[in-house]
Amino acid sequence: MTPTPPDVAAHPVSVVTGAGSGVGRAVARGLLEAGHRVALAGRRAEALAETAADAPAGSVFVVPTDVTVEASVDALFDAVRERWGRVDVLFNNAGTNVPATPLEDFTVEQWTTVVDTNLTGSFLCARAAFRVMRDQTPQGGRIINNGSVSAQTPRPDAVAYNASKHAITGLTKSISLEGRRHRIACGQIDIGNAATPMTDRMSRGVLQADGSVAAEPTMDVAHVADAVRYMAGLPLDANVQFMTVMATTMPLVGRG
Repeated sequence: MTPTPPDVAAHPVSVVTGAGSGVGRAVARGLLEAGHRVALAGRRAEALAETAADAPAGSVFVVPTDVTVEASVDALFDAVRERWGRVDVLFNNAGTNVPATPLEDFTVEQWTTVVDTNLTGSFLCARAAFRVMRDQTPQGGRIINNGSVSAQTPRPDAVAYNASKHAITGLTKSISLEGRRHRIACGQIDIGNAATPMTDRMSRGVLQADGSVAAEPTMDVAHVADAVRYMAGLPLDANVQFMTVMATTMPLVGRG
């Protein structure tokens, strides 16, 4: 086996999608603190620049990307490979949702908006990363998918989000299976109520499975960054297949 060059071992190359805010921003900064070179992908260049602020010189690369567009995703990974020669970690994080809507009122447009980003976007990024990891020397890498606790237990009035996140679990397992022969590991982190702009509504009250509305506790998003750093730092002969990180008292276990 070809030994890993010291610069790769000390400064792995990571790609973080949805890096302009929330979980993506926290994870990107956590990986930078761990010595990674990090490509920041997302639709909003200004937000990506804010994530990149104060990063060590030469350690960050801002690449505006729309994960729902195949050509945009391919251009992202081509640019990263051209700059740094490889991809060691993909944090497949970009996601979206629509306002809570009962199943019978859910439109095809709402469905497509969510599924195109959460599922198709994750597939496109995973496929592009997989190709780079398969062909690079030393071979291999790690893909970490953001599944959400909605990959395990659905929330009411969120059919597209629930379905897309359940599908991420199938994507994770498929990548894990097919990645074995190329030294590509794949795992999934399911996050419950990390405190980000996307979860502000939790503290104001959200619909519960029994029809009531209740405020839900949140946790510091830094705990998610720490968890992803741990997953990303493992050698390729070890893998966290699934991890759940959640606010301790959120009403998940026993939901419904």
